[in-house]
Amino acid sequence: MTPTIHGIKNCDTMKKTFAWFDGAGVAYDFHDYKKSGIDAATLTRWCEQLGWEALVNKRGTTWRKLTPEQQAIADITAAIALMQAQPSLIRRPVVEFDGGELVVGLDTAAFERLAGR
Repeated sequence: MTPTIHGIKNCDTMKKTFAWFDGAGVAYDFHDYKKSGIDAATLTRWCEQLGWEALVNKRGTTWRKLTPEQQAIADITAAIALMQAQPSLIRRPVVEFDGGELVVGLDTAAFERLAGR
């Protein structure tokens, strides 16, 4: 199975991720969740594996633009709804490997290990 890189095309971290995969000769699929959206089932699976806190980017401008009420995420259901409404809140990249293993962020050591390089 080819890994799937989830993210937003024009993000600097995404560009570095694409460059790593291209440089390592690892084929990948790309899912732009800003353009194509992201379904609740995928987010639920990710949250169950990693916890929603690992997926919500609280450092970006999208987070800072949210109201305090929106930032007060009470549970996984609220986090998933917010990430679907504001896909830019999802940390980048989320790379899904064979067997459903996930890597969040630019972690080249994990990429190497999971891509078998």
